Amino acid sequence: MIERRTDRLHIRIYDDKTLLGEDAAAMTAAHIRQLLEKKETVNMIFAAAASQNEFLEALSHAELDWQRINAFHMDEYIGLPKDAPQLFGQWLKKRIFDKVPFGNVFYLDGQAADTQEECRRYSELLLRYPVDITCMGIGENTHLAFNDPHVADFADTAMVKVIDLDEGSKRQQVAEDCFADVSQVPSFALTLTIPALLKAGAVFCMVPGARKAQAVYHTLTAGINARYPSTILRQHPNALLLLDRESAALIPDDADILTKNAAGI
Repeated sequence: MIERRTDRLHIRIYDDKTLLGEDAAAMTAAHIRQLLEKKETVNMIFAAAASQNEFLEALSHAELDWQRINAFHMDEYIGLPKDAPQLFGQWLKKRIFDKVPFGNVFYLDGQAADTQEECRRYSELLLRYPVDITCMGIGENTHLAFNDPHVADFADTAMVKVIDLDEGSKRQQVAEDCFADVSQVPSFALTLTIPALLKAGAVFCMVPGARKAQAVYHTLTAGINARYPSTILRQHPNALLLLDRESAALIPDDADILTKNAAGI
């Protein structure tokens, strides 16, 4: 395992995604235990994406006081049928929400008749249960949740909002076998905003695979701005980016290169 740093962002590079997922789960579980020694409950946000498979599988086997942990998820399609397997809530339900006895699991409702009211409802829950840990990935276009470059706002005053997906996000969903064709991917979704995601005291960001190499490169070398939403991770005081050799393939060997563009593209 190789360790690097750029700005405030700590980076770990593993030989493969299995080792990445196992270590990410071990570190997340350790942090949860530390928090539960100081407070009654822990509130977490989870991402639904193929990049999280190994992490979620390992975390689901961790010995934790799960009933003292509350779970949120970070985005959801609007308009899919209630039982659609592509729904992120359904995806997480299968991989972790139904595997361990969480205290509460709070689902975003992509079938809500009033999407603005749903944004308000979920925002109120996030205020009632302030997030301690965000477990996330990075999209191929560097999005965080569904904060694609054209809608990302580092100073967003909202906590949850309705967005339109860009073509890059739609293509990624097809590439991950969630949909057969781009035309089937919903055009709109609910997403937690970047400030809502990064309110967490700790952020664990798992990003394996060759398809993410370009996004990782931009995350670490571009100027910190919404053109590359994931660059904001470099300003979080306690964020950890976990990569495998494939996703880290484009990182420059000279560590100084990782910070020289911090002021702008």
